[in-house]
Amino acid sequence: MNNIQFYSGKNIPLEMHKARIVQKISLLPVEKRLKALQEAGNNLYMLQNSDIFLDMLTDSGVNAMSDNQLAGMMNADDAYAGSRTFYELKEKLAEIFGMDYFLPTHQGRACENIIAGSLVKEGDICPMNYHFTTTKAHIVKNGGRVVEVVKKSSIITDSKDPFKGDFDLEELERVIKEAGPEHIPFVRVEAGTNLIGGQPISLGNIEKIHKICNGYGITMLLDASLLQDNLYFMKVREDKCKNMSIREITKEVASHFDIIYFSARKLGFARGGGILVRDKKLWDTMKEAITLYEGFLTYGGMSIKEMGAITVGLDETMDFDVISQGPLFIEYMVNELDKRGIPVVKPAGGLGCHIDAMKFIPNVPGEQYPAAALSSALYIAGGIRSMERGTLSEDRNPDGSEHLASMELVRCAMPRRVFTLSQVEYAIDRTTWLWDNRDLIGGLRFTEEPKTLRFFVGRLEAITDWQEKLADKFRKDFPNSL
Repeated sequence: MNNIQFYSGKNIPLEMHKARIVQKISLLPVEKRLKALQEAGNNLYMLQNSDIFLDMLTDSGVNAMSDNQLAGMMNADDAYAGSRTFYELKEKLAEIFGMDYFLPTHQGRACENIIAGSLVKEGDICPMNYHFTTTKAHIVKNGGRVVEVVKKSSIITDSKDPFKGDFDLEELERVIKEAGPEHIPFVRVEAGTNLIGGQPISLGNIEKIHKICNGYGITMLLDASLLQDNLYFMKVREDKCKNMSIREITKEVASHFDIIYFSARKLGFARGGGILVRDKKLWDTMKEAITLYEGFLTYGGMSIKEMGAITVGLDETMDFDVISQGPLFIEYMVNELDKRGIPVVKPAGGLGCHIDAMKFIPNVPGEQYPAAALSSALYIAGGIRSMERGTLSEDRNPDGSEHLASMELVRCAMPRRVFTLSQVEYAIDRTTWLWDNRDLIGGLRFTEEPKTLRFFVGRLEAITDWQEKLADKFRKDFPNSL
């Protein structure tokens, strides 16, 4: 780990890359932002990209590729079956993770579909440190139920716990004994737990989970989509990892799992995904689903060119300078907002800066989707597209009542190697203005509500005229600014 200090004494992140290709973006006037938001049904997924100034919705499939990744795409062996590029990717995965059996897919949720369809049966229980939206949907679809066994400190936004993704080990033992190990197809570990602020799990905790699962004969499953951030935090926060290389930490993490799956839209900086399996019998169980749902076994629904990019991207993920840029930018944004008294998830995690909507707008109840309302307000304030991670991202209870989320977060994702520090400063500035005008923000309600994963395509409206009032206040405060 190299440390670069500034003579001025400032503590700011320094990019360890240079930009050679750029893309023009534009910022609409606030009046047009309000109109675009309302036409999109207050669903930021439904906005056109041309309406967005800073797209902080996700880091999935929108990271900047390296020059070597682009070269890898041009050098790919584009074949339907038996491509050389597939075998190069397979060998790279075996080198990094120590697993010989690989199934390619078009993205992460395809992995979840195949794993859940192959292993989960009616009445099963799937313990995990925290659920992800599509993970839970696939498990429930196959008759299973998700049980979260994360520590209590993990859902306290300003707790100082450096590894909020750790399992509550006593609770995990209790869940296993209560359900019976025969009803637990796997224990799922999510690296960089997405819905609680991209918070990491420690290697020490993984070792203890493995010991428990091994004692009961339960399969260990790792969602490695956000592994690169988690590796960074293990390296800088965990004593046992400080003298290990990123490759050594990765190999040690992987050694405790029977199945590893990932979205290459996050891990590998390209568009695809895959499942790694330690046991051939388990690989045989799942491989037929690849040809049924994804494509042939040597392309799995993704472009061969993307495979070439993923192979290079995985190698680059083993470089500390590459994987540190995202967490450092996120930490900078978190610290700057925290200085201003704005409630954020601390310590800074991976994926993005997470704003605590419950504390930002406590006047908006969970039934009115505070995180979604705050995301809408941030778009009005700055043309910034963020993502709601709260009650709107949950499905309703069987009786039709809202399943209120334990956390209401607005995620300002930090796609890797995409934003400049001045753009991050702009996001901080507009969030600060919104904080000073937070009393204007109100709630939302559905006008069109799908039953499953409603946050993707549902449509909402403001309960009052608060959005117009917020836009008017912006124009008053910034009479000559976009």
